[in-house]
Amino acid sequence: MKDRKWVLTLLLTILLLGAILLLLWRTGFFQAADSVEALQEYIERWTPYSHAVFFIVQFSSVVLAPIPSNITAVVGALLFGTIPAFLITTAAVLTGSMVVFALARVLGRNFVDRVVSQKISDRYRSVIKNKRDSFLVLVFLFPFFPDDIICILAGVTDISAMRFFVIAALTRPWGLLVACAVGGSAVAIPWWGMILLGAAGIAIFLLGMKYGDRIERTLIQRLHRAKGRDD
Repeated sequence: MKDRKWVLTLLLTILLLGAILLLLWRTGFFQAADSVEALQEYIERWTPYSHAVFFIVQFSSVVLAPIPSNITAVVGALLFGTIPAFLITTAAVLTGSMVVFALARVLGRNFVDRVVSQKISDRYRSVIKNKRDSFLVLVFLFPFFPDDIICILAGVTDISAMRFFVIAALTRPWGLLVACAVGGSAVAIPWWGMILLGAAGIAIFLLGMKYGDRIERTLIQRLHRAKGRDD
């Protein structure tokens, strides 16, 4: 019975994703994805259902379309303002992250090999296996890496779905918040500021990958010592 429910859920999920893909294609989304202005016009066309369409677009940017969520977040902030765009984007991105994670978990390595290029898979598979939690945190915090693809690869590791969701929920929204703030004109970052942020992000990522295990062990040891003192 449990296996039958899994199969039914999987089929319904695939049908839903296929329907969304067909809808986006028939309504000209992929043509509009060439520029921020075209995306903005595409979403505005759906008023008064533009908020729901924006959710679908953000969800699809994780599951179907090769468009960074940060770019579509800017479009949403231009249309709806910083906070509404951030809330919708966060809900859509986390939902999409769990969907691709679950698909990889259920369908296994064959599914991953079909949707992730061999080059990217070879680049990240070993590091996500050996430095799982620290790697996911760093990838989700900084918008320089294929975090949507990492969600798929995480599905074939031994990480639990709840642990993956907690990591994604605590880390993925921050980059989305910055994108929404920029799009909503709440924050204006000059070009040199973007360069500095990029350099700092890459440096922190590399340091985290090199010393992440050591930092994690140190924190765990301190927590154990603090717990011993409390007892």
